[in-house]
Amino acid sequence: MSENTVTERRERAARRFGAHSVLAFIAVLLVALPFAGLVFLVVSKSAPLALVDHDTADSLHSYAVGHPAFTASMRTISAIVSPLGWWIVLTPVFIWLVFSRRPRLAAFLAITALGSSLLNTLIKWAVDRARPHLADPVAVAAGRSFPSGHTQAATVGFGILVLIFLPVISRPARAWVIAAAGLAVALVAFSRIALGVHYLSDVVGALVIGTAWLLAMTTAFSAWRRDLNRLSVPQDPELEPANPD
Repeated sequence: MSENTVTERRERAARRFGAHSVLAFIAVLLVALPFAGLVFLVVSKSAPLALVDHDTADSLHSYAVGHPAFTASMRTISAIVSPLGWWIVLTPVFIWLVFSRRPRLAAFLAITALGSSLLNTLIKWAVDRARPHLADPVAVAAGRSFPSGHTQAATVGFGILVLIFLPVISRPARAWVIAAAGLAVALVAFSRIALGVHYLSDVVGALVIGTAWLLAMTTAFSAWRRDLNRLSVPQDPELEPANPD
């Protein structure tokens, strides 16, 4: 292959990478804009938002106080799918990817998970929203309230697992796997409100920012794979991140 041909291919790859970067930016922006609006409402202590948040919290809290079995199930969900629980789940997957010579997938997992955790911490520090104060609480949690760490961790964690393993799942089963992951995230989000440790807007904000972050990382790593091909080891076509396009 001539040097000119190689140069032309690299230039075309660079142009495609630039196009993918623009599309990724637009996609993330479309998801992140609602989050920015929600942050503004939270910080400005919007009365309509506060009314919805407090009404939802009070209603679910009243039900939780009167139904111990329901409360126990919500505690169990929150305990299993906690931010700490996700490190227990994702760490073995990361180690397996490293030892099975899939460094890009390992990097995708680590950067996406660690970045999401750091992003959640920074937003909580910036917004500085107190958690709900309820009479006779059924659960307690430390730290700030917005956005929900459990919900964001579940959104990103389940998303990582789906994107990594979806290519090796049979096509008829893929829709069920995605639906199951979505249902699991919804249950985690619901459990945090039901336990009275988060407002509705806390979990909505976590869902939005978690989705935006996952979308950004997936698109970036997919562009890296398809356009720059920087890996030095043979690729395994049986286990590649699902294409976000």
